[in-house]
Amino acid sequence: MRDALLGDLLRRVSRSFYLSLAILPRDVREPIGLAYLLARAADTVADTRLIARAARVAHLGTLRAAYAGESAQVADVATACAPLQAQAAERALLERVGEALQRVYGLAPADQDRVRSVLATITDGMLFDLAHFPGHDATGLAALESAAELDHYTYLVAGCVGEFWTALHVAHRPRLRGWDAAMAARGVRFGKALQLTNVLRDVRSDLEHGRCYLPARELAALGLAPRDLLHSDGARRARPLLRTLLATALDHYDEGWRYTLAIPRREWRMRLACAWPLLIGLATLGEIAAHPDPLSAPRPIKVSRATVRGILARSALAVGSNRALAAQARHWRDRVHP
Repeated sequence: MRDALLGDLLRRVSRSFYLSLAILPRDVREPIGLAYLLARAADTVADTRLIARAARVAHLGTLRAAYAGESAQVADVATACAPLQAQAAERALLERVGEALQRVYGLAPADQDRVRSVLATITDGMLFDLAHFPGHDATGLAALESAAELDHYTYLVAGCVGEFWTALHVAHRPRLRGWDAAMAARGVRFGKALQLTNVLRDVRSDLEHGRCYLPARELAALGLAPRDLLHSDGARRARPLLRTLLATALDHYDEGWRYTLAIPRREWRMRLACAWPLLIGLATLGEIAAHPDPLSAPRPIKVSRATVRGILARSALAVGSNRALAAQARHWRDRVHP
């Protein structure tokens, strides 16, 4: 069934992204959905810690070649990795990578190129991650070096998606034909906002898995090493860096809102697909800012389902009004005090 891949499976593996994808105009839904599934499959392989790191890098290389249109044995990747997944949806995803690739071959040539380009950048980000974080737990903790390196990482794994999203919509939606490189740059900032939110939400969990995305150089300026964040006193002393990164994230969100409010009102599906992650992301930043000890939170900091439902309902009513959408953005932004 044609919708099984981009319907049930995508819903099971994409969590909140499915909300945005489901509301998108049909002509952009398929390439974006396929790109997401293939990126998610690669990410699942990268995170399969029961497989040695060198083997994961090799499997990612196989997927990367296949995503670029080269001959590669993706079935071998599924055979090696799918049985090790705890989640049935992730097993199914790896088993159906070949099917998703066949769907990519059926896209218009320009859309194929766009999908292949964004997947090349995203898999670069996964390889970057594996190279920079060689450990599996806190005993092998490593950190990114600088704020510039963190910014580069957020581009590789999310900012590039903003470029891809923009290029697809400009190509398929005539009302956007006047958009230029400045709008694509805002799309990059949109993606970086969401990824930086993920970084700030998951600090403790990442530390326990050997990854510190808070830059070592900025920590050193506070008299801290990455390992100090594992202790409450070190986490407390790192709060100035958290405030700096919250401010950076808010700047990215502001650009994301300029992007969203520039979408013509008649493109209401695209407006909602952009407004929803921005509003949920801002609400998440507010939860992080309000948390008494966010860098030591034992579980990722999230907004409640009731909050998400409220955001979806209120933004759906406000989608046609820039003033109303901007007011909702301010409501959540004002809860963040970096």
